[in-house]
Amino acid sequence: MLTKLSDLHQMARSQGGKRLVLAAAQDQNAIEAVINAHKQGIVDVILVGDEPKIREICQKGNYDISSFELIHEPDNERAAAISVQMVSQKKADIVMKGHLGTSCLLRAVLNKEWGLRSGELLSHLALFELTAYHKIIGLTDAAMNIAPDFKGKVSIVKNSVSYLQKLGIEKPKVAMLSAVETVNPDMKSSMEAAAIAKMAERGQISNCIIDGPLAFDNAVSKKSAELKKIVSTVAGDADLLVADNLDASNAIYKSFIYFAQAKCAAVIVGAKAPIVLTSRADNDDTKLNSIALAAAIK
Repeated sequence: MLTKLSDLHQMARSQGGKRLVLAAAQDQNAIEAVINAHKQGIVDVILVGDEPKIREICQKGNYDISSFELIHEPDNERAAAISVQMVSQKKADIVMKGHLGTSCLLRAVLNKEWGLRSGELLSHLALFELTAYHKIIGLTDAAMNIAPDFKGKVSIVKNSVSYLQKLGIEKPKVAMLSAVETVNPDMKSSMEAAAIAKMAERGQISNCIIDGPLAFDNAVSKKSAELKKIVSTVAGDADLLVADNLDASNAIYKSFIYFAQAKCAAVIVGAKAPIVLTSRADNDDTKLNSIALAAAIK
């Protein structure tokens, strides 16, 4: 059981040098993050981007990239294509966003000829270490899919469950969130939560235990669930929270960070390889943890 995000670092090191390719690597924040991850023994690094700009950044910051492979490609679209193709061709294991737009990188990821499509939606998975919770807890989808329909929600659940299994959580407990813990025909979130829970019960979604609808307090607090007479193996012990839409998930995500001072790691899942999209607002620990999360899977 994952109890702290630093466990991911050792898991990543045990994988034996996963290779991360940084697309459009002429980005100081991203370079700092991959250098830190390399120093920690988490990944080997390939830089794809504008070599003169990369060298200038490294000279100003006194960064040593002598052990990194460096591929000169000043055009961002081509840098994204080269990076994704390296992963597709098994020359790298992880792709990370540098100084280019997210849409530019995702166009390469979703290329029908050489991209990393898996048949599922791409979705965002975040893991949090919270002092108020007894283990690492996941949250999806706080950054990619704005208002997923029912089919999209199923895909998002499958993505996260598959990834958590690769981290050693054999049968993740999934809480489908709503504002209520009873099925209300007037509340789409409660209806879809109940249907997805039933799909898992019938084996249509495998390798996990799903319950819902569960209000947030029921999902994370056994006491709250007991007070409301909810009998559930998921309530109070969830490994994964699935919100109805991006607004709800993003609010939970930022509440964890800013109010609970949670430690965080996040990746884009649903492709054939993990995608790291760190933000400039992320602190150094979040960037390192996110790279470790991408590198930790078997």
